[in-house]
Amino acid sequence: MSLDICIMAPDRVFLETQVEEVILPTNTGQIGVLSNHTPLLTGLDIGVMLVRENTEWESVALMGGFALIKENKVTILNDAENSATVDGGEAEKTLFEAQTAFEKAESQKEKIETNLALKRAKVRFQLTQA
Repeated sequence: MSLDICIMAPDRVFLETQVEEVILPTNTGQIGVLSNHTPLLTGLDIGVMLVRENTEWESVALMGGFALIKENKVTILNDAENSATVDGGEAEKTLFEAQTAFEKAESQKEKIETNLALKRAKVRFQLTQA
């Protein structure tokens, strides 16, 4: 039995397919989802989601959001990217800029904002390294 997965971004359906397994980056750590998983609503962290179709794993960058797991369907609300949509050179440049901005941040507000930008940049760069 498989899982239906749907990633809904604000402006489009990013991904809609059937997979065997999903590993989600939640606010409290990673969670694995297989068929017949207990119903669950969870907050997602900025991180890499792994999906397995047969024996192939694919990485998808999630930029936070929420996941609803119910009746063999995983619905994710928020934006996402996969390795095909991320340019490696641009991701590396953005990561360097985000690290520099984070190191230079002085106020608490700047530190929070630059930390979020740094987390997003790290996830996008990580996709290019897989």
